[in-house]
Amino acid sequence: MMSAIKRALVSVFDKSNVVELAKALADNGVEVVSTGSTARLIEEAGVAVTPVEKVTGFPECLGGRVKTLHPRIHAGILADRTKPDHVEELSELGVDPFDLVVVNLYPFAQTIASGATFAEAIEQIDIGGPTMVRAAAKNHASVAVVIDPSRYGEVIEAVKAGGFTDEQRRRLAAQAFAHTATYDATVATWFAQQVDQDSAGEDDETPLPGFLAGTWERLDTLRYGENPHQRGGVYVNAGAGFAGRTETGGLARAKQLHGKAMSYNNYTDADAALRAAYDHDEPCVAIIKHANPCGIAVGADVAQAHRKAHACDPVSAFGGVIAVNRPVSVEMAKQVAPIFTEVVVAPAFADGALEILSQKKNIRLLTVEAPSRGTVEFKQITGGLVAQDRDDVNATGDDPANWHLVSGAPADAATLADLQFAWKTVRAVRSNAILLVKDQASVGVGMGQVNRVDSCALAVERANTLGGRETGDAAKVEAGVGGASSADLKVGQAPRRSEGAVAASDAFFPFADGLQLLIDAGVKAVVQPGGSIRDEEVIAAAQEAGITMYFTGNRHFSH
Repeated sequence: MMSAIKRALVSVFDKSNVVELAKALADNGVEVVSTGSTARLIEEAGVAVTPVEKVTGFPECLGGRVKTLHPRIHAGILADRTKPDHVEELSELGVDPFDLVVVNLYPFAQTIASGATFAEAIEQIDIGGPTMVRAAAKNHASVAVVIDPSRYGEVIEAVKAGGFTDEQRRRLAAQAFAHTATYDATVATWFAQQVDQDSAGEDDETPLPGFLAGTWERLDTLRYGENPHQRGGVYVNAGAGFAGRTETGGLARAKQLHGKAMSYNNYTDADAALRAAYDHDEPCVAIIKHANPCGIAVGADVAQAHRKAHACDPVSAFGGVIAVNRPVSVEMAKQVAPIFTEVVVAPAFADGALEILSQKKNIRLLTVEAPSRGTVEFKQITGGLVAQDRDDVNATGDDPANWHLVSGAPADAATLADLQFAWKTVRAVRSNAILLVKDQASVGVGMGQVNRVDSCALAVERANTLGGRETGDAAKVEAGVGGASSADLKVGQAPRRSEGAVAASDAFFPFADGLQLLIDAGVKAVVQPGGSIRDEEVIAAAQEAGITMYFTGNRHFSH
């Protein structure tokens, strides 16, 4: 059912294209009622407008805090004209109904993100706007509500067509309720944080808020989730993030330039790769498979970084996800092209690089802004969720100047650089994590084991076997040349890459046995948090072997 639009209430903070909308409404015989600065702007443009105070018979007051909170406004919005008694009561009260409500709200999220004072933020909590939006959305059977200036074209089309359909009004109402829910969630979370901050001592860090709320909009429906029997979708944060920490950039808002649609697993692996790449300031390439690194390296440029990262584990890199913190160069694209790769994520692709990689039909090529730092992340658990500040490798112990030398001679510049790289990078490895590094590149990764000894053994084993795989056969496997298969990727006679490497452990060694495995493998220096009740035993093993070992005082678990 469609009903003609004869009367519209227009009250907006974002005045983009509002004059054009008002003119189109007036030109089509719609009475435009408006408030404050919106009404003045419309009037100055020479468009007929009825000020809201002429409808209410009451002036705006309290510095503009009260404009539309009046029965002559809200009765006109809330009257359900499918009910004869509502129509009759409007007539008795002398209230004209509204057919259209166009409202957007004070910019609360932008205000708190700007570092405004508490008092300034309070003034940007909209009261009349959400009230009108919710009223119109509730009464969508009779009223169309529009909160997004990008929909003004649809409004003009509907006016000319004789009104909105029932389905259109329901969709507009759903968007309106989502809008006010996001607004309220942002206000409530921010306000809870202010209360918690007030109760904290002067030396206490700002706590996570006592009330945590967020809203998300579905960006896309995926073919399925982690497995085919699970549903999947990708959502973006619709508000200001948690505790006023706005989430910008990041994988959810990436732009896909080429390839098949992203899957659930593509998203999770690509996000792990993106975070790993942006843990470093130098040109960095991270290759991820099943949320763990196949290789991470920095270099003079991304092509060099890719060669070093790929060399860590060329077999597992087959079918992996690559993230880069610099634009993909033509040289790097030529290196990636022969290798079966699921996704490449980068801030940009240089001229020619996109063309090279786009020759691969299915490879997914994404551009993405750098992910936000200093945000809050959470994981769902049964019955609730756990939340934490994101680990941005910015703790006091992440600065080598604050490390404590507990064994051996101080590291020379090159060794210290490798130790620092290893310490930054080990965060990207699932716990228990051991990472072996040479020349600013991972050479052995021990990940996800239930004890640190197994992680040490795995890192050494992978360092001394995977680097010898015949990587040239990877292209043959993908292309099916000569009947090649994954079995053709054989172990060669590579040197022991563990010899002379440095190691990072994401948490302390509970016993000396894990460290001893690294010592026996030829590791020359280790960085670890320390803090075990058996630190003295571990330190003694390092001292006996004559290796350098630093304590950071911070750990980097990643579960």
